[in-house]
Amino acid sequence: MHVKIAPSILSADHGNMTEEAVRAEKWGADWLHVDIMDGRFAPNLTFGPGLVRAIRPKVSIPLDCHLMLAEPEKYVQRFIDAGANYITVHAEAVTKDSLLEIQEMIRRSDRELGIAFKPATPLSLINIADYDASLILVMSVNPGFSGQKFMPEIIPKIREASEIYARPSKRQVEIEVDGGVDSSNVSLLCQNGATVLVAGNSVFGQRDQEGAFKELREIIGASA
Repeated sequence: MHVKIAPSILSADHGNMTEEAVRAEKWGADWLHVDIMDGRFAPNLTFGPGLVRAIRPKVSIPLDCHLMLAEPEKYVQRFIDAGANYITVHAEAVTKDSLLEIQEMIRRSDRELGIAFKPATPLSLINIADYDASLILVMSVNPGFSGQKFMPEIIPKIREASEIYARPSKRQVEIEVDGGVDSSNVSLLCQNGATVLVAGNSVFGQRDQEGAFKELREIIGASA
């Protein structure tokens, strides 16, 4: 299985966001991860749909928008209109009704729904089988800021998500890991079923960013 790398634009140079996105695609990034925070659900303020709209015509890879928002149903359509491909909302921020509403918006637009879980949130909070989700995002840090240390206690949840939702006999669901992903843990993440790795500070925070990206790719390849 090809494990995807999704560099996180949150860790990039905020004065040159579109250029950073183009560079990431040239390195061979599979997706581009865009962290959206509202200062309510997560203790940080980041970007809005305007950034997605600016990046969309510059790259051809999927834009993976992670909505760390208190009321995501109010904003999903804006990100669809801006050009997001994957739109991931948090299990902790939705009700059954609001998630069904979000799912319908995404389905009508031929985009992909993702459902994210904070480190302390069990996968059982939502019965994923009730929804048409294409991605399960397991956070390995608490929502908020780039550069946090990976939480190894999250490994069993990644394995659980993979065993439940990524079986070959079922509809393929991506298992994404976000937070503290770097060269020291990508092999372990792959071994436990991760299929998409969000790389923030471990790529954009390094002096040789392209070299750091290629190192991750080589480790992942050796782990396959």
